[in-house]
Amino acid sequence: MENTPVKLIECPRDAMQGIVPFIPTDLKVEYLNSLLRVGFDTIDIGSFVSPKAIPQLADTADVLARIGPSASKLLVIVANERGAEQAVEQERVTYLGYPFSISETFQQRNTNTSIEGSWGRIARIAELTNAANKELVVYISMAFGNPYGDPWNAEVALQWTERLVNELGVRIIALSDTVGVARPEDIRSMFSALIPALPHVEFGAHLHCTPENWPVKTQAAWDAGCRRFDGAIKGYGGCPMAEDDLVGNLQMELFVQSLEEQGITTGLDLADLERSVTLAGRVFPG
Repeated sequence: MENTPVKLIECPRDAMQGIVPFIPTDLKVEYLNSLLRVGFDTIDIGSFVSPKAIPQLADTADVLARIGPSASKLLVIVANERGAEQAVEQERVTYLGYPFSISETFQQRNTNTSIEGSWGRIARIAELTNAANKELVVYISMAFGNPYGDPWNAEVALQWTERLVNELGVRIIALSDTVGVARPEDIRSMFSALIPALPHVEFGAHLHCTPENWPVKTQAAWDAGCRRFDGAIKGYGGCPMAEDDLVGNLQMELFVQSLEEQGITTGLDLADLERSVTLAGRVFPG
């Protein structure tokens, strides 16, 4: 890895969403305020989805009203137009994230609609986002394979990303290893196909990893030109809509340490990062 700027997206939303005991709002605010001092480019801070689907994040609007100022931009996840309407009213929010699956089965499980139905939904969300002067970030769910036997490959991913870019004006697309099945060679080939084909798009990696395989996964994405990485302190998280066992996120503090050791400046306040890691021990179980 050479000394090239990197964007780090810390995802406490992804870390929290599958935890069943409700994390008190006061503790969430304390933890998120600590993250906002670290210097991450973006914090994936919450979601505006049905509280029945993700009860842990039902207090996102309250959290947003109580956090302090920060140079970090804020992202929230939405799954339909109603959520987008709520999200665009939040002054602090810069990005609306939408999970767009190239697996038909997962699209149904995650957003209760087909891929074509999801396309109509995301087109309307893009209109709402543009009208509110926000930006849409699209997560290509199941980008590196799926456990359902649905077809996937770089051609399928390119077909949909080209439509997202050309028809909806999307400029940030994160390829998501939703259930952690990606092999390094698949990560490398997918980014190697998409980045040159759409050079004006900012491609990111949202990799669900284990403590053993995150180095080879991140290295594969980096080698293929990816410079935007999602992660979560302590590696908690995963998608509760995908399967029962949450795979875990890229453990952000370990990735940051690896980057710094290789001479890649992250721009983070490492002392504040360490304080957030310590506080995470109170937020997350185990």
